[in-house]
Amino acid sequence: MTLQTIEHDILALVETFNGRIAYKIENGLGDTIGYHENESFQSASLIKIPMIIEGYRQSEQKKIYLNQPVTIPPSEVTGGSGVLHVLSNKVFLTVEDLLTLMITVSDNTSTNMMMNLLGFEEITQCIKELGLKNTVLERKMQDFKALKEGRDNTISAEDTITCLKAIHTGNFLTKESREKILHVFDNQQLRDKLPSLMGRGVKVASKTGGIRGVAHDCAIIRSETQTVYAAVLTEDMKSEEESRQVISKIGKMIYDDMIAAE
Repeated sequence: MTLQTIEHDILALVETFNGRIAYKIENGLGDTIGYHENESFQSASLIKIPMIIEGYRQSEQKKIYLNQPVTIPPSEVTGGSGVLHVLSNKVFLTVEDLLTLMITVSDNTSTNMMMNLLGFEEITQCIKELGLKNTVLERKMQDFKALKEGRDNTISAEDTITCLKAIHTGNFLTKESREKILHVFDNQQLRDKLPSLMGRGVKVASKTGGIRGVAHDCAIIRSETQTVYAAVLTEDMKSEEESRQVISKIGKMIYDDMIAAE
């Protein structure tokens, strides 16, 4: 497939969108198309992607161990997305469990615990070493006090694609770590955006992000013969449902083009 065949239709779709929108789509052959891909957006849960990369890197460096037990103190239990804040027993978890919950159900308590374990400075250093230009980590999940003080987390579509490629290929992590992370993304539960209109014949490893006025999705989409990396970021939109539909339609265009090329 060549992405230029769908570029016109995607542009026609996003240019009618009532809000800010950016995307970057790249295939395994190096073809790329983009729209405002280097603009910064509130990251919402997409900030969890460089975090899981740093988590597995620290496990490779023996700074943390995936099987080490973690006790979550009541003070660290955080609302919003996820499941840990509604469970009665939060004691018998490992670092690997936290990293998995952070992605598969976008668990905010797991995310904040991993920020504590990995360290803000270390995550920021990972962001720099990945070459991310518009990604900043300045606050924990659900930290509204930090937001009022002007501290937030940001990312761009370009940076998101860089993260996805580091997970799927390259030498930033070992093959074993990359395969473990990809397996986690394959089992991500929130699939109402990019994958929602896709049919059979592809496997989608994805991560969504959403807070009030913000809706993102990104994915590594694989068929038997092709790979496509996609990131669509939206913000300041009039309707979150319109955002979801636009992202879903872009996913369907990518899927149809991939299947046609099989």
